[in-house]
Formats: sequence, structure tokens, C-alpha cells
Amino acid sequence: MPEIAASSTESEDAAPPASAARAATAEFGPPTVGSLRSREALAMGLGAVAFVVAALVSVPALHLQPVPIAGRGSLGQFVALASAIVAMASFVLGRFVLRDRSRRVGVLDLVDVLAIAIALGVIALLTWALLANLLSRAFIGAEVFAIPSLLLAGVTAALTAYAAFLVGTELDLQLLAFILAMFLVEGVLAAMLTSADKGWWKENLSALGMTDDVSALAFNSTLIIAGVIVTTLSRHATHDIETSSRAAARWVRGLLITVGVFLACVGIFPVDRFFAVHNTVATGMAVAYCVLVVGLRFWIPGLQRAFIYLGWVFLAVVVVLGVFFAIGYYTLTAVELVAAMLIFSWIILFLRNISALQKDTRAAA
Repeated sequence: MPEIAASSTESEDAAPPASAARAATAEFGPPTVGSLRSREALAMGLGAVAFVVAALVSVPALHLQPVPIAGRGSLGQFVALASAIVAMASFVLGRFVLRDRSRRVGVLDLVDVLAIAIALGVIALLTWALLANLLSRAFIGAEVFAIPSLLLAGVTAALTAYAAFLVGTELDLQLLAFILAMFLVEGVLAAMLTSADKGWWKENLSALGMTDDVSALAFNSTLIIAGVIVTTLSRHATHDIETSSRAAARWVRGLLITVGVFLACVGIFPVDRFFAVHNTVATGMAVAYCVLVVGLRFWIPGLQRAFIYLGWVFLAVVVVLGVFFAIGYYTLTAVELVAAMLIFSWIILFLRNISALQKDTRAAA
């Protein structure tokens, strides 16, 4: 994957405008090989292959018999699993098939691609499974005949392959922020809906990771993969932007990495087995977020004031929620849900603002 140009504050390593423009195809920028039309053609070709493969695999999987829309042994179950595999494979192809062969792929690049591929696979799995569940409630008792099942399996796989391949070829910070948001929302919702403990919300949000069923695996895996993605973003979002000093760039990058690592640790160390570690990393993540919100005004002067002020508002709301919990007005689950939503909304907005700042800087250059 392409290397990223050095920060513009490092004048001794700064590139002239022409080379800076070439370096603007950052880590998550479009590949340097292939025109837009050729990428569209490849995406459609890959979709056609996915259609044929999924349709053929559905023959032994569904036995060419009428099947229910959702549930065990249903069309929805097959489509969701097949689309997850197709999404991961297509994204990886999109990242590496059209990459610049002259640039070396490092270990961290492979970890980045793996984490994002898994996130896309989960998004495809949950999206198609949710759609099948909704349709089954609209068509109660209905079954899908053999030939329509075969065609629907192929069409969903083709659509998934087409979209995932183009994501791989056109991935940037703004698109990745959207993927992170969808992955977090769908992963946590899946854990909530599948939890065997229907009263988990009476304890705290981390109770979703305490059970022995699939919901705990979904919740903890979502946090771990999301943490890896945030860490990935932190390594690249702080490049090619103007900061007040080299130390400022290191502070922003370090705090974002801290948030990502601690988020992953929240999933790695469930609260019922690692109470002290779990609470420590969760608190550390909140502290790193607070320091980042306060310091951005001084570290990255180019950010819009509206975004800076919004961060302060989010921070104030989190503090007020903490006070409400301390006096017994709010439950811990309510505080955690709202605080988590605010923190990750801010991270996604931060990534979009950083991406806009990078693009404006390149356009000016």
C-alpha cells in the first residue's frame, strides 16, 4: 500500500508541490494503477463471478427445495454467510490487485487490510441477515422456491462483491469513517438482540460481553476489531496535515492510538473475568478522548472552530452524564450508551474533518 507523505511541518523533509501531489494518494487513497472505467469493469466482472459461484454453491446448500426466508437452513442464512465471505475476498482483491507494485507492503498494512476486511464481512453478514429477518416478518410463513432462491443468492453475492471491490479501490478516510460507524452500530445491535440475558441493560453495557453465548463473541469481537480500525486510522489521519509542532502531531497520533488500543482491550478483557483491567482501560480511553478534545485547538490550528466547539459540547455532556450517574439519576448503562455514541460520533467527525483538511491542503498545493 502506498506510503504517506511526511507532515508538512517537517520542512526539511517537505516535498515540492509536484511530488507532494503524487504523495497525496495516501494510505487509504485510490490505487495508482487503473482508470475509473477499468475499475468499474473489474468490479462488474467480479460481481458476475460471484453470481455464478454463489448460485452453484446454493444448489447443494439449499438442496433445490423451497426454503424459508429467515432462520436456520433459510435463504437469508445462506445469503448472509456467502455475502460475508464474498465481501472480505472482494475487498482484499480491490486493495492489492490494483496497488502500485513498486511499493512494499508491510506487516501493519496487512493487519489494516485484515481488520477492515473483517469489518466489511460483518457488515454484509448482518445487513443481509437483518433484511431477511424483516422480510420474513412481512411474509409470514412464506417460502422461496428453488429457482428464485438460486437467483437471489447469486444477485446478493454479485452486489456485495461489486460494492466491496470498489470500496477496496477507492478507500479513504471519509469512507473508512462510514465503515467504522456501520460496523460499530450493527455489531453492538447484534449483540443486544442475541443476548441470552434479557436483563443485561440493568447492569452495564459491558454485561453484553459476559455471557457464554454468541452475543458475547459478537460484542467483544466488535470492540477488538473496531479498536484495530481506530488504531489504523490514527496512524494515517495525522499525516499530511499542518500541526503546530512535531510534538503536536505525536500527541494527536498517540492519543488516537491509545483510544484504539484501549477499545480493543475492553473487548479482550471482559469485565466479569478481568474487572480491574477492564475498568482501567475503559477509564483510560475516556481520559485520552478528553485530552484530545481539549488539545486539538492548539495542536491542529487548521480545524474548523465549529468542530472544536462541538467537541467541547460532547465533553460537557459526558461530564454531566457522569454526575447524573453519581447521584443515582441515570443508570450506568444509559451513561455508557450515550457516552459511547458521543465519543465515536466525535471520532468519525474528526476523521471527516481531517480528510477535508488534507484535501484542501492538496488542492492549495
